[in-house]
Amino acid sequence: MRFLTRISTMDLKGKVALVSGGATGLGRTFCEELLRHGAKVSICDLDSDAGENAQKYLSETFGKDRILFCHCDVTDYVQYEEAFQSTLAEFDGLDIVVNNAEIMNDKFWELEVDVNLNGAIRGTLLGLQFMGRDKGGQGGVVVNIGSAASFRPQVFSPPIYTATKHAILGLSRSCGDAYHYSTSGVRVIALCPGLLCSENGSAVPQNNKFKSPAHEKAWQADMKGVVPQSMEHVAKGLMTVIKEAASGSVWLIANGTPPKEIPFSHETL
Repeated sequence: MRFLTRISTMDLKGKVALVSGGATGLGRTFCEELLRHGAKVSICDLDSDAGENAQKYLSETFGKDRILFCHCDVTDYVQYEEAFQSTLAEFDGLDIVVNNAEIMNDKFWELEVDVNLNGAIRGTLLGLQFMGRDKGGQGGVVVNIGSAASFRPQVFSPPIYTATKHAILGLSRSCGDAYHYSTSGVRVIALCPGLLCSENGSAVPQNNKFKSPAHEKAWQADMKGVVPQSMEHVAKGLMTVIKEAASGSVWLIANGTPPKEIPFSHETL
């Protein structure tokens, strides 16, 4: 793996960002922070009601000319591609793709893989297609959203969910290699948030943990020393990563601390 040195800081003002899973939760917080930094945002989401509500609410604050909602199922390549085309047509450009859409439910593991991993793959390929200099674009950045579970298994992260988040690292590091960047001009980065707080201040994954006493004890051990963090904190960290991170790099935001780059060995086995 060949990684790049730091780039000049990217100015977000006037840039165009597409965010999958952008209508609610962390994705919506990403959209709001991007707008706050002067970007234009395409909210892509399967939930039309939530997407239209987000568009209406954010338009009142940031102006309707800076926000677009695209109904989009990331498991459908053609539909996802149409969202990219609509974004480009509306804003006459595309600079940032945030592959944020995910589910956490191992009972529906095939859908989980299709959303969490295949959705990120589709979004990365489409980002390269629409932003790549070798495809007539101006370059840009793709950020794939992983998880603290991308680095080690955790009780609150079921096995197949964890597998999809481990795969995000391989996808981002490989597509972000200097070989690809030198051709496309598109940085590909992984951002991995730790435990999040919901709007009421509780830890988001609490509904996904197992219910037996044994698993409850394991959950408590797994969460020892872990501090839930706000979505706003993670969104601010995303801005730093978009502006400054090298292609192929992997970043962790956990315990309410600033984004931290996680080094990997590049030696060939």
